Amino acid sequence: MKKRNHFTLFILMILLLSITLYGCGGDKSSTNDGKTPADDTSSQEPINGGSVVVGISQDLDSLDPHKAVAAGTKEVLFNVFEGLVKPDKDGNLVPAVAESYEISTDGKVYTFKLRPDVKFHNGQLVTADDIAYSLKRCAGLLEATDPSVVVESALSNVSDVKKVDESTVEVILKEADTELIGYLTSAIIPMNYENQDKAPVGTGPFKFVSYTPLESFVVEKNEDYYGAGKAYLDKVTFKIVSNADSAILELQAGSLDIFPYLTDNQATQLSGTFNILEGNMNLVQALFLNNKVEPFNNPKVRQALSYAIDKQAIIDMVAGGKGSIIGSNMFTAFTKYFKEGLENLYPYDVQKAKDLLAEAGYADGFTFTITVPSNYKFHVDTAQVIVEQLKQVGITAKISQVEWASWISDVYVGRNYEATIIGLDAKLAARDVLERYNSKADNNFLNYNNPEFDDVFNKAIATVNEEEKVNYYKDLQTILANDAASVYIQDPALLVAVNKKLGGYTFYPVYVQDMASVYFTE
Repeated sequence: MKKRNHFTLFILMILLLSITLYGCGGDKSSTNDGKTPADDTSSQEPINGGSVVVGISQDLDSLDPHKAVAAGTKEVLFNVFEGLVKPDKDGNLVPAVAESYEISTDGKVYTFKLRPDVKFHNGQLVTADDIAYSLKRCAGLLEATDPSVVVESALSNVSDVKKVDESTVEVILKEADTELIGYLTSAIIPMNYENQDKAPVGTGPFKFVSYTPLESFVVEKNEDYYGAGKAYLDKVTFKIVSNADSAILELQAGSLDIFPYLTDNQATQLSGTFNILEGNMNLVQALFLNNKVEPFNNPKVRQALSYAIDKQAIIDMVAGGKGSIIGSNMFTAFTKYFKEGLENLYPYDVQKAKDLLAEAGYADGFTFTITVPSNYKFHVDTAQVIVEQLKQVGITAKISQVEWASWISDVYVGRNYEATIIGLDAKLAARDVLERYNSKADNNFLNYNNPEFDDVFNKAIATVNEEEKVNYYKDLQTILANDAASVYIQDPALLVAVNKKLGGYTFYPVYVQDMASVYFTE
């Protein structure tokens, strides 16, 4: 490890006093320093029944799964809703509401055979008509569309969803797409039910009980759940906690059983009374830049910031050295598509940063604002480190902490910001990680516009040759890195406190909290 200067060590001492790690989902891994691997309790005999309280750091933005935007909402609704397929802990997409599926050789028709025994939480059997309705709703193909439904851009390639018979549905595409299966995790809902916003009904292992804004989301075991995946627990309460400090107090008081957003120091503090599990968040954490506003419309300025920010120092200060440095908008869970080496493109170099700023006409630096959602203290702490680091090259950064709803409306939707720090998740499709940089993407809140990127991206989604697709996606990562579209920092580590009486907590390569696998052992 390279030596740190006195400034870095000073900031480290300050931040170690108060830091919080946010994130969810990830690949399981063994841990050191007394921490427990995620599957250490797998040999203990599960006990059916009981209830747990899980701490979450933000309110839900919608109870309707087709309208939810926030990853923090989707991590909870994962327990209530399922798609035709769903991810397993190893990153495979396995049949869920569908029993099996086939993709035509030309990549234009996906045929799904439905399970015969799947019921919605209201007791109705899932029909082929429900499947067609749900997918058409997600693809914006219904005659009467709801503007608040989030239409997946990948599903705009769907020309029709046909009921072949009572147990078979065909998804017909305009153009070949071998990645579409990654988007068919979209929730299946009943077609004639109009109350998803208030009393959601899905097919998952838990069913909705109650929701109190800013307080809790409560679910109970779905006794009619099909197959071997029935939940052990009778009830799960997802409790919204205002901040990580409050969560630690609640853990110590016994009013929380699980909390997945620990710092390394907090994990050490709790290790005697809780099992501490470690995984990866599987997020792209970055200083995301609005490429349309000055001075971030200048690539030399963006590159200067990339040299001026010491990523390893951030990981050391904010996460106790845990986390994986990244160099583009991709995280390592996408093993096949991940382009190695880009994390070394911009080594920490204050003089190089100053030289680029001078070339761009900002020899005396400039001032800008980093807008950060206040409920994600991990990102706030990252911003604080960055503010201090940028002072070394003459840049003054200010932090504006906003409520999550304001971040969604002003930054994500309105694109009214200069820079922000957040963690971006993705479905199990490499396309989903990169598509937001397409100039025509609705979720391109970075206002990134590069014709070369758009051209390569279109080639990547059009090809049915997997080797070509992999190469195109790696090329896209290189373009973003060379262009310094944002300052990519890390895929953060995830430390989870779990009640020692519980087993079965499972990490996934996507952003979810799967409570169906959790059980009491005593």
